[in-house]
Amino acid sequence: MALDDYLHGRDERATRERAMRAAGRLPPGQSLTLKWPVLHDGEVPSFDSAAWDFRVGGLVEDPIALSWAELSALPTSEVTSDFHCVTRWSTFDNRWQGVAVQEVLRRVRPRPEATHVMVLGHKGEVRYGYSTNLPLADLDRPENLLVLRHDGAPLDPEHGGPLRLVVPHLYAWKSAKWVRGMIFMDADKAGYWEKAGYHMRGDPFAEERFG
Repeated sequence: MALDDYLHGRDERATRERAMRAAGRLPPGQSLTLKWPVLHDGEVPSFDSAAWDFRVGGLVEDPIALSWAELSALPTSEVTSDFHCVTRWSTFDNRWQGVAVQEVLRRVRPRPEATHVMVLGHKGEVRYGYSTNLPLADLDRPENLLVLRHDGAPLDPEHGGPLRLVVPHLYAWKSAKWVRGMIFMDADKAGYWEKAGYHMRGDPFAEERFG
């Protein structure tokens, strides 16, 4: 990049950031990044496809426990969406491929009294060491996926592979990496970062960073 381009804000990142802001897609307090930063608490967990499973329980009519082969065989969808981290970076037009959350909801059939969901994932090798809470209304949206692939390639382990939740309309800590299960509840409860002071919902356009 030429020095003159830099001085006049003509570099690719600045140009795209202005375009996203003008289109109303960049939440307040966020900056566009051309990369996908890696942020998580704990080490990347190991993955054994023969031992791995995904469980859903709590206030549902039909609890499930799916092996890796069974989950991988479910119908998949592709969604293009933006991704906003509470640490103030945003990436745009990510292509996600995976199992629609609504596909899982159709199978487990949440009970009428279910209002919230605790999503459970790894923190290092601890299977349910990470958790984050979501209103069922925020989880039950067509753009939400259990992601297997990103931009055409298998999801990298450092970004949550083999499976992560993506809820693009909320801050990225709600999109649990290395997700292993969900518990449906009749009341809201704080998850891992929420107990540390993060907002209970996390809308980036409302800057719901902290409670």
